[in-house]
Amino acid sequence: MSLVYSPTSRALQDAFDTRRLADRLADVKVHDRFTDDDRQFIERLDMFFLATVDATGQPTCSYKGGDPGFVTVLDDTTLAFPSYDGNGMYLSMGNVAETQGVGMLFIDFEGQRRMRVDGTARLTMEDPLLARHPEAQFIVRVEATRIYPNCPRYIHKLQLVERSAFVPRRDVRTPIPAWKQAPWAVDVLPANDPAR
Repeated sequence: MSLVYSPTSRALQDAFDTRRLADRLADVKVHDRFTDDDRQFIERLDMFFLATVDATGQPTCSYKGGDPGFVTVLDDTTLAFPSYDGNGMYLSMGNVAETQGVGMLFIDFEGQRRMRVDGTARLTMEDPLLARHPEAQFIVRVEATRIYPNCPRYIHKLQLVERSAFVPRRDVRTPIPAWKQAPWAVDVLPANDPAR
């Protein structure tokens, strides 16, 4: 699986004499199928960053968090994750519905390792995986086109203090975020929002 570099990426590679290195990395590290190691890495994490773009080229990047295993590698080219209640803007998910292209960045801050997954995503409202994720609004399925590691040397070593109490869990009442009870928000919440 080769990575196709844009002309501007090539110009920067040439300016800094990294074209040979970039080509070697594309040859030996970029792949289009999840390995067992990729699967184990992704499924033990509790967060990732999601980059999307709308039809006009406007990008956005969002943090997605859950309990370990909330992202599932379904087969050698597909992963899936739940979309939980957020702030109601649906910027990332609107972009997914519009352009389908995603970039995912998985980081293990304790083990200082990271991986990128680029692919095509779709929202599935009646997905069988919804049963696994309490309070999920829908499932996002991603067909990977490129899977590759990122240099770990600038990852700050961090340790988990505690997982968010707001992650939906089976048989646990999810707390209501304080911002949903603020005067500016309370009168415009969805009709079925528990904060009403």
